Amino acid sequence: MNEQLIMKRIAKKIKTLGLELGFNHIGISDLNLEHAKKPYQNWIDSNFQGDMSYLKRHSDLKFNPQKLVPKTIRIISARIDYFPNDENTKLALKNKDQAYISRYALGRDYHKVIRAKLKKLSIKIKDEITNYPIEFRVFTDSAPVLEVELAEKSGLGWRGKHTLLINKEHGSWFFLGEIFINLPLPVDKKLTNHCGTCSACIDICPTKAIVAPYKLRCKKMYLLPNNRTQRRYSN
Repeated sequence: MNEQLIMKRIAKKIKTLGLELGFNHIGISDLNLEHAKKPYQNWIDSNFQGDMSYLKRHSDLKFNPQKLVPKTIRIISARIDYFPNDENTKLALKNKDQAYISRYALGRDYHKVIRAKLKKLSIKIKDEITNYPIEFRVFTDSAPVLEVELAEKSGLGWRGKHTLLINKEHGSWFFLGEIFINLPLPVDKKLTNHCGTCSACIDICPTKAIVAPYKLRCKKMYLLPNNRTQRRYSN
């Protein structure tokens, strides 16, 4: 059996294992991020990053994943939804005596949850493929990784005008995570952008932070009473 067919079967198995572990979508992409360099630099040059000075750093790592994790050949992107579309959630939103809290903040720290799941998936991949020296590293909002670009390349959704990834069935209510891996897996196709002429996200933005399609301006970061940071996106 040739390597291409073997890798196709392995990719299918990886996606099955990912779903079994609780991920909602698994996609695979190559490392080419050249198309994102100019828009990203234009955003930085416009000072739209606000006080997030770290976004100016490590650009070389962002656009060259192999410099972040040597031997990386493919990136497995994973999506996990955080909006529970159930009756309890709907009732909570209608309860005027309860504060509104971001849906993603109602559960455990997503960094820990997703990282643990990605590690389990990586170990299962290693256990399944004993005849290949697999090396991997997992990330979720924890390193200079262009998560949305990679997720878009791997077919998890398309970048909306609000700069987030959109999935046709689940909107933008999900987290992303990645496995950098040294397997020459087949890559998935990028989806078509379905935003069209819609400007709903721009029109409804309460702080007018979306100054133009695909352009989000951050003004500043401030401390909450519990010393946790929160960003305010504003024009």
